[in-house]
Amino acid sequence: MKKMQKNLIKKSFLYPLSQIWESAYRVRRFFYEYGIVKKDYYKVPIISVGNITFGGTGKTPMIIWLANRLESYGLSLFVLTRGYKGKMEHGSGIIKGGQRFLTNPMEFGDEPLLIAKSMKKGAVVVGKRRSENLKKFFPSLKPDVVLLDDGFQHLQLYRSFNIVLFDALLPLEAYQVAPMGYLREGLSALKDADAILISRADQASEEKLESLLNLLKRYHSKDIPIGKFGYTPTGLYDSFDNKVQEIESLQGQNVVAVTAIASPESFYHLLESYGSKIVKKMVYPDHHFFSHQDINDILLESVKENAIIVTSEKDMVKIKKVTKDARILSAQIKIKFLSGESELIGQLKKILNLDYA
Repeated sequence: MKKMQKNLIKKSFLYPLSQIWESAYRVRRFFYEYGIVKKDYYKVPIISVGNITFGGTGKTPMIIWLANRLESYGLSLFVLTRGYKGKMEHGSGIIKGGQRFLTNPMEFGDEPLLIAKSMKKGAVVVGKRRSENLKKFFPSLKPDVVLLDDGFQHLQLYRSFNIVLFDALLPLEAYQVAPMGYLREGLSALKDADAILISRADQASEEKLESLLNLLKRYHSKDIPIGKFGYTPTGLYDSFDNKVQEIESLQGQNVVAVTAIASPESFYHLLESYGSKIVKKMVYPDHHFFSHQDINDILLESVKENAIIVTSEKDMVKIKKVTKDARILSAQIKIKFLSGESELIGQLKKILNLDYA
């Protein structure tokens, strides 16, 4: 009875707000689509990687996968990203591709540094005014292609290709517009998607994946690539990005798992799938900047539990600015497609005129 009353109250108060939210975003897209609000156009292909849900869906690993793939074709890249919680978020800053140790995550944010160190050249430009930053830095860098991080709602910039990500583990009942659910905007926005990719698909049942895809297909174009991917580890690395252990070495080991990411459960699943015993989960807010006291607590917990310390690659970017203690290792990952990779690459090659590559 109480549950029914709670649901009634939720629908009575939150549903109207959800409808207003969805309508506002729908009108916004309409204004940009029909030129009532002008878009900024640039003479360079722009590929957006985004989502329509709150929370992590794997945008940063996908940006890194795209950057590596496009660089392998000999293209120069320019990544536009907000730099969430970094000081440059409200201004602008640039990180040259390949930089690993000369930049500060408190200035640029953790994700831009993670992207930049994965690139061979090019640049990552940080700041929430991404169209202004593109205009500012484009003449000096002259990239062959621009990657727009978390760009699906950034309608000010015209883009050549929209990749929209979904998390396979998000419950289907969460696919309602906020505040009723976890959607930033209604699923009708998927009419603008050029590809849909499902992250963590290897951790979801076939039934769950089929239900999610059936939900989405009512809204997206029929002929776009649909892909599924998971993550595979490449090893355990120290703060200098030296590989010190294979991931298989976790078998039977006690682990203190340290996370400041949006979806820590996926990280724990990865560690446990290789036979580790997580004796302590030290969870911090997403994008948390580690302090000396945090590191001290982590090291003390490791001694107490007779365990090794394993963190994510994104968190190591911040931890190594505080300490380069060899006892703290990061589990680095890369994307592994389960399906849809060749179809996605085929579409990207078309828009980039890379049929020869």
